[in-house]
Amino acid sequence: MLHDLDLISHEFPGGITIYPIADVHLGAMEHAETEWQSFLKKVESENAYLILDGDLLNNGIRSCKFVNPFDERIRPRDAKRMMMKYLEPVKDRILCVVTGNHERRTFKDDDQDLSYDICTKLDIEHLYRENIAYMRITCGQRKAGDHNKNRATYAFAVTHGAGGGIYTGAAVNRDERFGNTIDGLDCLVTGHVHKGFVTKPAKIVIDTRTGVVRMTNYTVVSCVSWLNYGGYAARNMLLPAHVCDPQAIHLCGSGRDCKKITTTW
Repeated sequence: MLHDLDLISHEFPGGITIYPIADVHLGAMEHAETEWQSFLKKVESENAYLILDGDLLNNGIRSCKFVNPFDERIRPRDAKRMMMKYLEPVKDRILCVVTGNHERRTFKDDDQDLSYDICTKLDIEHLYRENIAYMRITCGQRKAGDHNKNRATYAFAVTHGAGGGIYTGAAVNRDERFGNTIDGLDCLVTGHVHKGFVTKPAKIVIDTRTGVVRMTNYTVVSCVSWLNYGGYAARNMLLPAHVCDPQAIHLCGSGRDCKKITTTW
């Protein structure tokens, strides 16, 4: 298993589209199975890539005080096997994998890492990080004499996230505060809160080499969940949120706006 600070690098001849995925919760009674399977077929048919950001499995084990294991639709070992099967056709489209707090329940008890098991089966364990993944994505083709003018390199940080808060604003504040700690960041991807959003915060950069003070922007994407409303969320009076419709992150790789991130939803 590689260290969190080991950078993941990818190169593509042109721009790409990325779907950030978290909080699938396969095994939960509320898991949106039909929508999840339809989405994976869509990815197969498109030239798109995936970021997997934790809680792919619900993993309702006995030691968790928040989950009744008898409410699980699929036992954890079967859910792990099913997720491997679901991801097999799109394994070459996966850019990185980070574990979530639901998978973390198991290796807290007995040091078994369900997310790493899935990656090992798919032969992508080099793309797995336990806590946070730092990723460099280069888009565009290098041409002789252009000094990489037609190539764009993007810096990503991917972490499942933590904390609660009923309102979306709490998650926005937490994510942007964390994003401000990572110098050179272009895009931060988080999950956990089941509240999908996209924000575009900015940082002030003092460039001592050129003597210029400038603003630089980055993008924060919080993933939607793949859970229908009910169960734990209803019992705890959590607010319903948009589900099963992930944002698309578009990375430009050529042209005048060589380095540009746009999102559609």
